[in-house]
Amino acid sequence: MKRGAKNNRVGFGWPGIDFARRNKKADRLKLVLLALAAIAGLLAPGARAQQQASANPETSLSDALSAACRQDSPAFANSLTSDNATAFRALPGAQRTAMMKRFVLLEEPGKPLLSTGSNGQKIVRCESPSFTTEMRLGETRVRENLAFVPMEIPITGENPRTITFGMVREGGNWKLLSVGLMMLDVPAMAKQWEQADLDANEDAAIADLRSVASALDTYRRAYGKLPDALTALGPAPPNGVSPEAASLLDADLAAGSKDGYTIRYTITPAAGNLPEEEADKAENFSLASCPKEYGKAGRRSFFLDSSGVLRGADKQGGVATSTDPRIGPP
Repeated sequence: MKRGAKNNRVGFGWPGIDFARRNKKADRLKLVLLALAAIAGLLAPGARAQQQASANPETSLSDALSAACRQDSPAFANSLTSDNATAFRALPGAQRTAMMKRFVLLEEPGKPLLSTGSNGQKIVRCESPSFTTEMRLGETRVRENLAFVPMEIPITGENPRTITFGMVREGGNWKLLSVGLMMLDVPAMAKQWEQADLDANEDAAIADLRSVASALDTYRRAYGKLPDALTALGPAPPNGVSPEAASLLDADLAAGSKDGYTIRYTITPAAGNLPEEEADKAENFSLASCPKEYGKAGRRSFFLDSSGVLRGADKQGGVATSTDPRIGPP
């Protein structure tokens, strides 16, 4: 009260305020603040550890590789810069998975195992049912808000693959910036990888067509005529091959559907009035292969006939014909 009275005398008092009641409230507030400070003290070690972990480029990179190993899209997105994370989350699920596969060189989801090598550097192992990759992180070089983490992947019987990841500090955390000399631009990379996947699918479709054509030629030499349908080229039962099951193709190709493409088989009868046996041997065939989902499985359609000439074009998912441009050497 003396302090309040003194304030009143020098003109700093506030009318209508009970200073005794105000001091009690202040004391209670102090107790609350002290309690909160004590709780914060108990949590501080964990918070500091988390802050140190997020400030460590090697830890951030090993977290990204572990998420890619598990094919954990949400966790992997957290390892990307904000713009790339937004673009990554907007990708179709298959493209997100494909991107993570490329980071750990595995097709299947795996189990990440973290360890430390004899030199004190982190080692990330990704163990899948069929294969295991090991990624050894080297000594990090930090330049202000940038960090460069070298990584080595041992390969049995070959020289190890080496690559350097670029990291950038964003919001107090380290995020993936580049892979080798290539900036990690998710939208641009997604387009490149999508085109690469389309090219690979189209190459597989061409190889499938040639496999079917070869099987048809083999069937004709064995049985003197072409089969009525591709199903006759499929796997044989345990009791052996026959004209109805020649075991020349796998089940998918014999069903006319593989690698995202559908195959149509047509027989062109021989011209003229030939004896049946000669007419069978003179028959020609044609194969047309179209993407099931245009733009996803592939863009080009293909045509291959008995002459062995491959033709094709972007038919917007339609059927290729003998009038389409030739593909490959004459």
